[in-house]
Amino acid sequence: MGTEIEMTIKGLMIDPITNMPIIVLRDGEGQRVLPIWVGIFEANAIALQMENVQTPRPMTHDLLKNVIDDLNAAVERIVVCELKDNTFYATIHLRSGVGQVTIDARPSDAIALALRTSSPIYVEETVLQTARSDESASPGSMDVTRLQKWLEGLDEDQLGKYKM
Repeated sequence: MGTEIEMTIKGLMIDPITNMPIIVLRDGEGQRVLPIWVGIFEANAIALQMENVQTPRPMTHDLLKNVIDDLNAAVERIVVCELKDNTFYATIHLRSGVGQVTIDARPSDAIALALRTSSPIYVEETVLQTARSDESASPGSMDVTRLQKWLEGLDEDQLGKYKM
C-alpha cells in the first residue's frame, strides 16, 4: 500500500464535454484536484446526501449504511486505490467484530457511503500521479490534465453546480 492522501468532495458538476456528472475531490491544501466521472444515479445519491435531502424510504446507499450499522461494523475510510484502463477503483475499509474487512467498490458508491457515515475519503498517491499523466482517463475528449487545471482555476462558487 502506498501513500494515501486525504481528500474531500469539493463539488459535483457536469463535464462540459461529455455531459456526464463528475465528483471533484480536492486535497486539504487545495493543491491537487481529482475528477471522477460517475453515473447519473450515483451522482444523484451523492447530491441528495450533500444537500441533506431525506428520502421517505432508504435509498441503496442508506440501506448499505443501515446494514453495516446493524452488524455492529463501522466504515473507517474509503480509498480510491487504482486507476486502470480509464476506470477508477476503490475500497471500503470496515471495522467489525471479526476485525478489519476491505471491500471492493466503485468510487461513486464508496463516496456515497462515506458521506452517509461521515468517513474520510483517501486517494492513493499513485492514482493522483496516474490521473495527471494519463491523457485518456476521461470518457470524453477533454483530457484529465486539462480538466484538472480548469477545475483548479474555479472558485468555490463555481464548484458544485450540479442539478438533479
